[in-house]
Amino acid sequence: MTSARVVAVDSGELGRELAAKVGAEVVLDADHAIEGVTDLTGGDVVIDFVGEQNTPEQATRMLRQGGTYFVVGYGAQLTTPTVELVSKEISVVGNLVGSYADLDDLMKLVARGRVTLETQRYPLDQALRALDDLAEGRVRGRAVLTP
Repeated sequence: MTSARVVAVDSGELGRELAAKVGAEVVLDADHAIEGVTDLTGGDVVIDFVGEQNTPEQATRMLRQGGTYFVVGYGAQLTTPTVELVSKEISVVGNLVGSYADLDDLMKLVARGRVTLETQRYPLDQALRALDDLAEGRVRGRAVLTP
């Protein structure tokens, strides 16, 4: 749905499989992401849906001069030296959810079948199993608890 070159990075095999399924042009293991993303894209934009562990550091290292780091996921600390942000003229943009217009556009895409949500459902009494599966990387997409 975009002319941009989409390179997905994930540490888990399930995440990489899902990224390939939904249209990422290239899928990389997180261990080799910095060099791979930089070589493939030039480092214009990084969208970090994880925001945990070392993803903020990796993201800023992937960016070229004047690149933009969009932070969606959260939990880690951004500890990039300010001299790197200034000298490379990197922009950091936080994104909580999106605007109402974004949601409206997304719902239209879903209605046309252009976007689907990959979910794994768990009955409410299996909530601990769902959490364990999430922690162990056994969930492809999103885990959904159903009462």
